[in-house]
Amino acid sequence: MPNIFSYQSAEVDWCEGNFERSAIIAEYYNTISNVGFFALSPVLLYLNRQYRQHRPVPLYVISGLLLCVGLFSVYFHMTLSYVGQLLDELSILWTLAVAYSFWLPKTYFPRCIKSRKHFFWLTGITTVVSTLMSFVKPAVNAYALNCIAFHLLYLMWRELKKCNDKRVHRMAAVMVLWWVLAISSWISDRWLCGLWQAIGFPYLHSFWHVLIAISLLYCFPLVIYFDVRNEMPSFKPKLGYWPSDSWPVVVPYIALEEPLKQC
Repeated sequence: MPNIFSYQSAEVDWCEGNFERSAIIAEYYNTISNVGFFALSPVLLYLNRQYRQHRPVPLYVISGLLLCVGLFSVYFHMTLSYVGQLLDELSILWTLAVAYSFWLPKTYFPRCIKSRKHFFWLTGITTVVSTLMSFVKPAVNAYALNCIAFHLLYLMWRELKKCNDKRVHRMAAVMVLWWVLAISSWISDRWLCGLWQAIGFPYLHSFWHVLIAISLLYCFPLVIYFDVRNEMPSFKPKLGYWPSDSWPVVVPYIALEEPLKQC
């Protein structure tokens, strides 16, 4: 049995050829393409600073976990080690769990849950159990994590039905477009590897890293928008784009309008 820290001890090996461009980096492009995750956290914290001032814990914790996702993904694709694979997948699992804990609207809580504190406990126990189960068959973990995205899309669709702001609907549509491109790249690299190797372009998993990071740039402001609307009734969320609405390439963020005056 190989050492779990050894190079190429993971159950998964992506389509890109190993050690073709470096003697110490197994999958070169799959490794360096994680740069988007390191940029994502400071961008979210800076552009959504008004929200961060009022709800600092969720944004700081999620930003820290996104850095862990990028770091562990770099380690995994650099070594293709068993430990790297588990850290890569579990960091995503815990990021999703924390996002659910902080941001799932109370209207979607199970009937037996009466408060956010109780929901934290439920999410925590579920995540610990899922973490232990992930050691059984690590190769299945990535498929399970991607399936969670469909539940997130369903929840966003439910929230969008309550929203009349066309700009928010357009941002959601752009987010879904980037996600479709990202998941298509992931599936193609996993299932059609022979085809991409035959044409000399086995790099779609690196595209997945870049595209999913772009999708998250739109996803998190959308989640913040709904959180402000549901949990911060004294404020009105307003969608903005940096550096300007008129630029062809923009990054969305949420600004908070002044608190409503109380009579």
